[in-house]
Amino acid sequence: MFFTDRFDLRQHALKWLLVFSAGITGISPCLAQTQTDAPPDGDVAAQQPATQTGKTEQSQPVVMPTKSKSVVIDSIAAVVNKDVITVSELNDRTRVVINQLKSQNIEIPPEDLLRKQILERMIIESAQVQLARDMGINVTDVQLDKSIAMMAQGEGKTMSQFQEMIEKKGRSFEAFREDLRKEITMQRLRYHEVDSKIQINDAEIDNLVGAADAAQPQAIAEVRLGHILIRVPENPTPEQLAEKRERAEKVLKLLQSGGDFQKNAASFSDADEGLSGGDIGWRSIDRLPQAFAEALAQVPVGGLTGVIQSPNGFHILKVLERRAPAGSETPAASANTVQQIHARHILIKVNQLVSADEAKHKLVDLKQRIINNAATFEELAKTYSNDTSASRGGDLGWIYPGDTVPEFEKAMMALNIGEISDPVETQFGYHLIQVLEKKTDDVSQERKRAAAKQKIRERKVVEETGEWLRQLRDQVYVEYHLENNEQ
Repeated sequence: MFFTDRFDLRQHALKWLLVFSAGITGISPCLAQTQTDAPPDGDVAAQQPATQTGKTEQSQPVVMPTKSKSVVIDSIAAVVNKDVITVSELNDRTRVVINQLKSQNIEIPPEDLLRKQILERMIIESAQVQLARDMGINVTDVQLDKSIAMMAQGEGKTMSQFQEMIEKKGRSFEAFREDLRKEITMQRLRYHEVDSKIQINDAEIDNLVGAADAAQPQAIAEVRLGHILIRVPENPTPEQLAEKRERAEKVLKLLQSGGDFQKNAASFSDADEGLSGGDIGWRSIDRLPQAFAEALAQVPVGGLTGVIQSPNGFHILKVLERRAPAGSETPAASANTVQQIHARHILIKVNQLVSADEAKHKLVDLKQRIINNAATFEELAKTYSNDTSASRGGDLGWIYPGDTVPEFEKAMMALNIGEISDPVETQFGYHLIQVLEKKTDDVSQERKRAAAKQKIRERKVVEETGEWLRQLRDQVYVEYHLENNEQ
């Protein structure tokens, strides 16, 4: 447990402002209007003025008087355990999210709903960073500089050119560095707390191998899904469950009456992908949680499931596309044979600095350079790829079906030997893929079990990451400080 007495935490927030303003004569730190540990769920009535009994006060920013005017320093959006989220940080993140939604042609939700969603993400991020700090998980300046150098190399720029590119996008280089440090820290924490603790027993593997053998030669479908999650707290009361289910049902009705899925995901979903429109990409049905797979069985393309309950909350899924799995059109495969492919790739990741269009244009340019013999695939992979395979010229070795994400595998299987793909989108970014060799091999029982184990692991990581984040969110102490609870 890493939160402390609530009185101490409030004192800590006050101390933070006092320390910040120490030595500046005449500064009076005034906390904004406060609501204690009450995550927003829809409209919230305005708070009453404060009294000396500890109730809320009217919001005021911290100001610094000068000879002619007062200068606003900042104000607090929320206190999270021992840390704070400032209004300027919330405003900065809101601008970034709006720009990302615009780049994806997603309708911007009402600002009050969007800010609520963004603030909640920032609270969960803060909780993760604090937990990582308490556990001694950190990213040193040397490690951070190495990661940034790799990103600059992937863009084909020097560090000074890379910094200039960031600042032209309206962000300070220091803010970019700290955001990247936070992202890497959270990845390491999640691996330590979730991925490394996944346990898979032989019975689970036996069941999946048996099901896969029974399904042959019938192909297991792949679906591209939209996802909305209404998260429930840990050990919810019947009243809390009813409230969250009602909220999910209201969102479902909005969608059924013609509401845009991406806009509603950004407005209401508690899932990580919510703020990017809820698209979780292509998934093989056998890699989905069982409740999802069962609910999707009869849903057509463009259709919605009902509200699906899981330990993590209430879910709504939309089938964006369906397709047969990669390689199912190839007649060579039997239940005991498999086609292996030796391939290499160049990955350009999409992030706050590189848009999807920029990544695609970059790869189109690289492909043209290879075709024109201006450079080799290996040379360009070493220079531009954001993947760990860059040092090997992008070489991925021999790949079995199921080793890569469905979008990558589908594109790879369709290529002839020596052929280079157009840019291929996956959850990791955009890829150029080249097939070097192909062969058909017998599938050993050991290989079947390894593939089944990987599918089970992927499914469990999704389920248990959601459960871990829910428990983490429930353990943190939060005070909301935005005026009229605008968050």
